[in-house]
Amino acid sequence: MAGERTVDFAALQRRLDDAERALAGESGDEARRRILEARAVAVAGARDGARAETVPVLAFRVGGERYAVDVHEVFQVLEARGLSTLPGAPPWLLGALVARTRVVPVLDLRLLLGLTGGGMSDLTKVVVVEHDGDAFGLAAEELEGRIEVARKGLAAAISGPFQWVAPDRLALLDLARLGAPGQG
Repeated sequence: MAGERTVDFAALQRRLDDAERALAGESGDEARRRILEARAVAVAGARDGARAETVPVLAFRVGGERYAVDVHEVFQVLEARGLSTLPGAPPWLLGALVARTRVVPVLDLRLLLGLTGGGMSDLTKVVVVEHDGDAFGLAAEELEGRIEVARKGLAAAISGPFQWVAPDRLALLDLARLGAPGQG
């Protein structure tokens, strides 16, 4: 019994399996890498498909209506209490505030869009957006946050500074067409 050796059959089986794979032209590491790569491609494809079916937006309320901006155009969201008035400014220009070292004008969407609404105290947030290198703020009563809107069912906007309107009446603002009253 002295000198008897125990045989690790599991280790032998692993070595035989590795040898078979090597003879077939594929090492264990290569097989693992191939499987993981195939899984990564499948997961990425599923995510891309989900992205193509939805639009990421930042939604907010103003004047009793729901609006949104493309999340890629959002620069920062701030509290409205930092707003400084600008003497002599038109009524739709509420004032200005500092957003990451930039002084940005803040627009009153209620006046720009012809909405009825409350006073300044109703405006609690400012959504600072950046479009074509220009930054400006949009005063909001309530921030809903980032949401994914299904592309299916979106209707092209007929008039106004909107890109589309969702079935639940959420309207995506077209920042390029958002202008002062009387500008068009």
